[in-house]
Amino acid sequence: MNGYNEKSRYDDEPEPSSFVKAFDAFPKSKPQYVTRTSGGGKWTVIMSVISCVLLWSELARWWRGEETHTFAVEKGIGHSMQINLDVVVKMKCKDLHVNVQDAAGDRILAASRLQEDATNWGQWVDAKGVHRLGRDSHGRAVTGAGWHDEGFGEEHVHDIVAMGRKKARWGKTPRLWGAEADSCRIYGSLDLNKVQGDFHITARGHGYHEAGTHLDHSAFNFSHVISELSFGPYYPSLVNPLDRTINLADAHFYKFQYFMSVVPTIYSVQGGATVDRTIFANQYAVTEQSKEVGERLVPGLFFKYDIEPILLHVDERRDSVLSFFIKAINVLSGVLVACHWGFNLSEWLREVAGRRRRRMQSEGVIGAKGGYDD
Repeated sequence: MNGYNEKSRYDDEPEPSSFVKAFDAFPKSKPQYVTRTSGGGKWTVIMSVISCVLLWSELARWWRGEETHTFAVEKGIGHSMQINLDVVVKMKCKDLHVNVQDAAGDRILAASRLQEDATNWGQWVDAKGVHRLGRDSHGRAVTGAGWHDEGFGEEHVHDIVAMGRKKARWGKTPRLWGAEADSCRIYGSLDLNKVQGDFHITARGHGYHEAGTHLDHSAFNFSHVISELSFGPYYPSLVNPLDRTINLADAHFYKFQYFMSVVPTIYSVQGGATVDRTIFANQYAVTEQSKEVGERLVPGLFFKYDIEPILLHVDERRDSVLSFFIKAINVLSGVLVACHWGFNLSEWLREVAGRRRRRMQSEGVIGAKGGYDD
């Protein structure tokens, strides 16, 4: 009885009540006509491995997105630009002068706009991440901050945008706890003219003709730690080329010069299910020159910056989830078809080789017709 039911289920003729079955575009084989082979199992394993590798690659490509870099002349007229600074100098705050001199002829007394805290040098040089500033073969500063082509120490644009959205807050100066205040921390943000300029830190009574006593030369020590130096909006989570660096002065009259080329940059993430996000920042390349100078020259820290007349737009686009699933289905379909062709070709070659082997074996059997040609 059960055999009859199984046979009647796979009847070749369609049932009168199911007219739609006549238009079935997916033919089925009866179970008794299907044979499982070791060759088919091997090709199934190969197909599974290839599908997993290609799907993982497609997923990684979709998650990374597609980045485009566009250069253009910056439109509009820029008037001001913000500079963010966090520097520790191994001199007392009352012995330092902080000023800005730009190409427009304006002189800004930056000390009145920045905050100065007395601190101890040993609280900064032993901190994690502080290292000596080095230079590569081209004279550019090497910070060891994981600098990538995209900038800011991050690999992908969406990481830069996500970190740029964190709340900007300056860290607190460590308490002295009885230690001697032999250094000065200068930090904060100030607005400057968006032109070429020179931000410098010098000793009291040196560099400008002002009333007041000159600082004794034996008190000069311009060893410094740069925790933050950036242009534009303050993003504390983004790593810039001069962040977390240290330079030591080998003499009292020592001059540190940093030449920076600032490039306005826009980072944006678009497409997919994410909301369009954009941050405005400024990247810069830096070259450092440090040397001992004579007593007729002015020692100190000199940050010379120049604004490039171009705008870099880094855009990251990501396909929607539906587009990703369509591409994944196309990949799986292609692998399935290619492996099916490979299985048929291997079975055909195996059959041809088997026939040739049987023919060669039959030629040596007694009574074979091939030996009686005459």
